[in-house]
Amino acid sequence: MTWRVVRHAETATAFHARPIPDPPGRAVWVCEPTGPALVLGSAQPDDRVDRAACAAAGIDVVRRHSGGGAVLVMPGEVLWVDVVVPVGDGLWEGDVGRAFHWVGEAWAAALGELGVAAEVHRGPLERSRWSSDVCFAGLGPGEVTVEGRKVVGMSQRRTRSAARFQCAALGRWDPAALIALLGLPPAAADDLRGAAAGVGPDLESLLAAVLRHLP
Repeated sequence: MTWRVVRHAETATAFHARPIPDPPGRAVWVCEPTGPALVLGSAQPDDRVDRAACAAAGIDVVRRHSGGGAVLVMPGEVLWVDVVVPVGDGLWEGDVGRAFHWVGEAWAAALGELGVAAEVHRGPLERSRWSSDVCFAGLGPGEVTVEGRKVVGMSQRRTRSAARFQCAALGRWDPAALIALLGLPPAAADDLRGAAAGVGPDLESLLAAVLRHLP
């Protein structure tokens, strides 16, 4: 089966609201965000966000339909790729945790092609003090690390007909911005600084490599 690859230049709100086609097929949606956004997980409390700080910085606050902590999306600084797999496809996996593994393998292989040794986390969800607030502060099944630091974050949304894997790799890791927007204490800086890493500015090369390594 082949992948249908589509680029969407739009706001984070519009991209998250994009419905899965009926009937679904294998698809790769690349989001090219047109503005900055703080994307919250589906269950993340609203009162953990400093709305005044977001408004002052011109950053939209958006809620996605999948779980996890917040991700700061800045145009040109994030590789945001959603992968859609229909029920009954050979890549479909009933176990929600194991379902991420092949996605992570594609990302790790892509990074390896670019000379970066990456690993796929195959264990259960690993929480940290700040993971309920910040996506890249925790580590879930299928997510990708480099030297123990998270470089690709993932979440998953399932419908009756398909699974939508939402993947993000940051060009650079800037926890200070998240700390300010989420109103976290300054003590969070030391913990978050070593939790994640950026993949560098050449996001187009990484995207091309990911597409080459999809099953």
